[in-house]
Amino acid sequence: MRLLLVEDDEILGDGLVEGLKMEGYAVDWLTNGKLADEALKLNCYELIVLDLNLPDMEGLDILKALRARKDETPVMVLTAKDTIPDRVLGLDSGADDFVIKPFELDEVCARLRALARRNEGRSAPNIEYKGIVLDPASHQVTWNDEKVDLSQKEFEILSFLMSNIGKVISRARLEESLYSWDSDVESNTVEVHIHHLRKKLDPSIIRTVRGVGYIIDEDY
Repeated sequence: MRLLLVEDDEILGDGLVEGLKMEGYAVDWLTNGKLADEALKLNCYELIVLDLNLPDMEGLDILKALRARKDETPVMVLTAKDTIPDRVLGLDSGADDFVIKPFELDEVCARLRALARRNEGRSAPNIEYKGIVLDPASHQVTWNDEKVDLSQKEFEILSFLMSNIGKVISRARLEESLYSWDSDVESNTVEVHIHHLRKKLDPSIIRTVRGVGYIIDEDY
């Protein structure tokens, strides 16, 4: 899952990037408000973590511009301001959640999972389909009650496809979700991961739509 982190504190930002990457997120990190606003116009993210006090452009202005473009990407705001008026202003400007500094990484990750669930229109913590149970918190997958060992990227591809049952997802869209700016992606990387998933699960679960992408059908 690709995430944009906008945080100008170098120490805090570096720690968040490392922690979020360990949780499986593909993280793009920016420290400048205007650059973040431009990045959001040009790139597609599943989640945004946004500091409010930024150089060149305030976080609230980035948030308002995002919502004015009808972009509904979930936004978690990071702030040192722990007053009711500040939180009300942020929520009314389009924020989905608030985390007050200082915070624990585990709480941030749990809140991000909750935002992702809400954005996907589900309330249950696990994603289930035809005997497959995927747990985003533990990064574990079982199939017919048997544990399936997946690499991090295999897990993320399966999670993305299972969250979009019945929709064809292009290879480019999968790559965009899986890799950050600084990642070196080979041309056949997604195909290799799909091949491994088919070997570890039912080979027919992920169907190739030639020239378009991949789909997990509602019924297979």
